[in-house]
Amino acid sequence: MSLLIATLAIGLVFAVLALGVYLSFRVYQIPDITADGSFTLGAAITARLLKDGWDPASATAAGAAGGALAGMATGIIHTRFKVNALLSGILVMTALYSVNLHVMGSSNLPITARTIFTPFESVAVSAIGKESTILGRTVHGADIGLFAGTTIITVLVCVGLILFLKTELGAAMRATGDNARMLRALGTSTDRMIVFGLALSNALVALAGSLFAQSQNFADAQMGIGVIVLGLASVILGQTLIGNVRSVALGVIGAVLGSVLFRLLVAIAIRMGLDANDLKLITAVVVLGAIVGPEQFKAFSARRARMRGRHAPA
Repeated sequence: MSLLIATLAIGLVFAVLALGVYLSFRVYQIPDITADGSFTLGAAITARLLKDGWDPASATAAGAAGGALAGMATGIIHTRFKVNALLSGILVMTALYSVNLHVMGSSNLPITARTIFTPFESVAVSAIGKESTILGRTVHGADIGLFAGTTIITVLVCVGLILFLKTELGAAMRATGDNARMLRALGTSTDRMIVFGLALSNALVALAGSLFAQSQNFADAQMGIGVIVLGLASVILGQTLIGNVRSVALGVIGAVLGSVLFRLLVAIAIRMGLDANDLKLITAVVVLGAIVGPEQFKAFSARRARMRGRHAPA
């Protein structure tokens, strides 16, 4: 039971990551690989500030702000200097590896101070004790607190993002991805919208990195490798769950559900004997299949229809 609760909690943390990827990949149609660096940046900044005595809320906000600056850098390189979006992300991600090492002072930084989840864990332990039995299974109070904390934070982020995307600025962001030419005709700077959108996207990714570091009590220079693929897997899985809809709210909710379901599937696979070293390889294959599969299926169906038409009796 504790494993299930911990898996759900981590799934909710990565749901915040999925929301950031949703903005760049679905709203802007930009595969922003900056996420691999900004995830670690959020964790590194938060871990360093917590070690220096900052309160958890301020340290978490600073981590998210660092991600926003990273996304802004990618956006400026792409729009101002006309560098390909993918290459812009690769350049910033590469630079962030050194930045993260300088921020942490080493490749790994443990977190021994209070975190943003500590109050939730304290309340849970006070309410049910260090251990309790639920449905015949032993549950740790700290895990319940972690789950409650991640749930509340993720819900607040989801509601805030949905409300923002329905504002005039949010609508302009969505229009930038859907029809940039029309937006320029209306006098709106699409370059500014792209920079702002990538900043917001990476702020969410860095926030996820900050929350993940606090939930695991450490930050590591390698912890962001491949998170863009995990985010894509969550977004694509969420779209499969809710269908190809235009609703902003359903798109956001789908990304969250996709993240939680993905972490559950990962936990089940590892429990059944999957080598954890193969996890990212399998994730990449699944994402590739989800991206190219529908088009390949349509092409196959069209070929079958043509073949039937040729062999149909006159």
